[in-house]
Amino acid sequence: MSEEDKSSKTEQPTEAKLRKARQKGDVPSSKETGNMMSAFALLTVTLFVLPPLLPSLAGELRGLLGAAGQIEIGNGASGLNDVSAVARRLALSVAGTLAPVVLVMVLAAVFGVLISGPVVVAGERIKPKLEKLSPLKGLKRLFSADALVEFAKNVAKVAVIALIAGFAVREAVTGIWQAPLFTPETLLPHARNAVVRILIGTVSFLAVVALVDVLWKRADYTRKQKMSLKEVRDEHKESEGDPFIKSKRREIARQRAKQRIAISVPTATVVLTNPTHYAVALRYTPGVDSAPVCVAKGADLVAAQIRKLAAEHEVPMVENRPLARTLYAAVEVDEAIPVEHWQAVAEIIGWVMDLRRRTKRKPPEGSRLRPEE
Repeated sequence: MSEEDKSSKTEQPTEAKLRKARQKGDVPSSKETGNMMSAFALLTVTLFVLPPLLPSLAGELRGLLGAAGQIEIGNGASGLNDVSAVARRLALSVAGTLAPVVLVMVLAAVFGVLISGPVVVAGERIKPKLEKLSPLKGLKRLFSADALVEFAKNVAKVAVIALIAGFAVREAVTGIWQAPLFTPETLLPHARNAVVRILIGTVSFLAVVALVDVLWKRADYTRKQKMSLKEVRDEHKESEGDPFIKSKRREIARQRAKQRIAISVPTATVVLTNPTHYAVALRYTPGVDSAPVCVAKGADLVAAQIRKLAAEHEVPMVENRPLARTLYAAVEVDEAIPVEHWQAVAEIIGWVMDLRRRTKRKPPEGSRLRPEE
């Protein structure tokens, strides 16, 4: 990537960009957490698992050696079967004894993978690619900046761990020579203490390395996933659609809404208004509708369109501000009004029908007939 391309990538990666990267198996992952957990597992095994297991393992081996003179090994195929039976018995005994060691190592490996970064399974990673067989690209990867950093980091780790082991071994050997009552029986515990010191130092060092590496890998991953303004705009167009097409869709939706209102409002029995912000057209046909039905509703410009159509088709318009606002929020088009509003709406519809029959009476409370616009 050229310097100009790198300098143009100033925007943080979007969720869509990160999701596509995860689908390809490209996630921030640190190998150092696995190394640290392996060393920690060895320390756990040395401190807590092996001490109670060693006497049992030694007893198994001692029993095998003690009975060695009594084991009969035949000739030919029978001899092979005898040796196989002894080996199988020994292997099962040792495997059963060392099973906790294997369990600790497996758990440590799994935990190391989980804390290394997001775990993804991507077929893109295992799909064969001809470019991976290119010697030239292989050399570029071998001598890339990331490969050189990894090489330098591994050399530094080996050097530090070698120093830790050197100091621990030197101290252990010095302790052996300076101990006045050192006997061969104390060699194994002395060696175990030296190994524990080496592992404690190694785990402490690798924990720091793993923490730094995880933070670095995540920061480097975010840097590599950064996007240019053009990429952000292109992705927005891809996900949200072309603005021109979206405006066309909105225009079509508005036209259809106008057509629907033009058809529905003339069928209304009454239009409730707020008086200008909201308009709700209700239809009630005795014997057909069990309750008044909302055939159209709208706010602001749509409300003005409903009022205009109502005036053109001589649909009565009644101003009742609280009821219009309430019905606008509570009922959808082609739905019957909620039962709690039946009484108020029934009074208005009854009053409107009386007016049509030229029967004058007092309007319902909070209502008044709007003049035609």
